[in-house]
Amino acid sequence: MRIDLHAHSTASDGTDTPAELVLGAAGAGLDVVALTDHDTVRGYGEALAALPAGLTLVTGAELSCRLDGVGVHMLAYLFDPEEPELARERELVRDDRTPRARTMIGKLQDLGVDVTWEQVARIAGDGSVGRPHIATALVELGVVPTVSDAFTPDWLADGGRAYAEKHELDPFEAVRLVKAAGGVTVLAHPAAVKRGRCVSESAIAELASAGLDGIEVDHMDHDADTRSRLRGLAADLALLTTGSSDYHGSRKTCRLGEYTTDPEIYGEITRRATGAFPVPGAGGRER
Repeated sequence: MRIDLHAHSTASDGTDTPAELVLGAAGAGLDVVALTDHDTVRGYGEALAALPAGLTLVTGAELSCRLDGVGVHMLAYLFDPEEPELARERELVRDDRTPRARTMIGKLQDLGVDVTWEQVARIAGDGSVGRPHIATALVELGVVPTVSDAFTPDWLADGGRAYAEKHELDPFEAVRLVKAAGGVTVLAHPAAVKRGRCVSESAIAELASAGLDGIEVDHMDHDADTRSRLRGLAADLALLTTGSSDYHGSRKTCRLGEYTTDPEIYGEITRRATGAFPVPGAGGRER
C-alpha cells in the first residue's frame, strides 16, 4: 500500500480542487490519501463525491498552533467534523485569516511591494487565504523567484518583516480537542528549520505525555540526518512516525506520494480513531 497522509486542496492553500486532488492521488498510484487542508474540512464532500475506486480517503485537517512564539502545525485525522468545540476553534482561526492577510499586505506595501488585497484574493479563490497565497503574489510580481523564497525573515517567515500573527491554538489544547472529537494527532514537519524556529524536543516530549500520537518524519523539509534523529526521538517517546508529501499542487515542488506512511502505522492510526473512518472509493459516485 502507498499512503500519503498530508495533502492540501483549494479549500485552503493548494492549487488542485478536492476532486482534482483525489483523482491525482489515484493517478499517482496511491492507495490512501488524507485531505488535510488548513483549519477546515470544507473540501471533504467534493473529494468524497469524486473519489475513484481503489483509493481510500482519510478526513483530516492541519491545525494552526503556536507554542512559546513558535508556529506549530498539528495534523488531525479521523475526528468527528461536527464536534462543536473543535469546529468552533477551526472557525476562529479561519475568521482571523482575512484581517491577518490584509495586515501583511499593508506591511509589504510599506516595504515598497506593489501587492494588493485584490491580487491575493484572486489567487486564494474560494480557499482560506494564507501566507502561501501572498507568497504566490510575490512570485507574480517578481519579488521572489519561488513561493519557498517568500518564507524568509525578509518577507513572510515567522517574525519576518511582513509577518503578522493570527489566532492560533495552543498545541496542547489542540491535542485535547482532537482527542475529544475521536481523532488522532500527528505533529507536522516538526524539524523544518528552513521555515523558521521549530519546537524543542523537550516540548515534543511534553506533547507526547499529553496524548500526541505521532510525528511526521519523512517530509521534504527534513534531510536524512533529521529524519534519523526524529525516528530516534519517536522511539524514545513511543510515538508513531508518518511520511507525507505535504502536497500543494503547483504551489510547491513536492509530488503526491513523494513520501509515504508505513501501512502498519496507518493501521494503528485507524485503530485509535473513533470520530470518523476512512472511506474507500466507489468510482466517484455521488453518495
